[in-house]
Amino acid sequence: MKARRTVAAALSVLALTAVAACGKDGSPSDAAPGGSSAPQLPTYTVKTDAKLDASPVWTEAKKRGKLKIGAKADQPFLGFEDVQTGKRSGFDIEIAKMIAADLGFSADQIEWQTVTSTNRETSITGGQVDYYVGTYSITQARKDKGVAFGGPYYIAGQSLLVNKDNTAITGPETVKDKSVCTATGSTSIANIQKYGAKVTQFDNYSLCVEKLLTKEVDAVTTDDSILKGYAAKNQGKLKVVGNPFSEERYGVGLNKTDAALQKAINDALKAHEDNGDWKKAYDATLGLSGSAAPSVPALDPIAG
Repeated sequence: MKARRTVAAALSVLALTAVAACGKDGSPSDAAPGGSSAPQLPTYTVKTDAKLDASPVWTEAKKRGKLKIGAKADQPFLGFEDVQTGKRSGFDIEIAKMIAADLGFSADQIEWQTVTSTNRETSITGGQVDYYVGTYSITQARKDKGVAFGGPYYIAGQSLLVNKDNTAITGPETVKDKSVCTATGSTSIANIQKYGAKVTQFDNYSLCVEKLLTKEVDAVTTDDSILKGYAAKNQGKLKVVGNPFSEERYGVGLNKTDAALQKAINDALKAHEDNGDWKKAYDATLGLSGSAAPSVPALDPIAG
């Protein structure tokens, strides 16, 4: 009990700090409290004998001694960068690291690149990143722009984030005439308006969460993975409710011309799903939201 009280106290301090800094992308820390009771991140054994000569991207990375990985930097417990230390953390970051290990690269051989959503395709096809992991949905439109995908490694869906004491909102069917916040330009807007919600929009989700914590809005809506990250950062104050009411299949983006790398990424995902690393990574990141790990999705077959 003493250990639980200590963890709870630490989480309260973390939540208050995050609220004070909310609205500044990348400013709050998403570090989870330590202690033996907290879920621990897995460790990944680097394959020193990894060889993928058929992959031009891997061959070039091996020559430079660094793997360039694109990621998000402002999604707590998902894809996050501490601007003071430069340390990356979150579920997507762990997915990227477990793949890197199987490709023969240690964590200190990763050169992280923060890539915004609008620049993902050009960064991948232009060679600025070797692969990209950052709530990147597998779509035909992106494939048509020269992107291939490994995965999916997570199935997300639009959901709702509310205050812990909110019992009125339990899913989309209960948001009629409620104030629901989301990011400007998000596909979430039309989806939630179908249920009669009054939509408030801001440039980023951090501002929506700030308004939720002060009860100026009733809920925040977007992919459940992003909402779980904010629930984990504000543990004990926020919760994700209801079943997802859309589907987003997150994949690892890479250049469409590199079939060998695509297969290697899928092989790595399968290996780390089978050995339990995927579940451990989830529990120590998004799982801190209180939401149990979903089923591991089946990997898409690779054409060819």
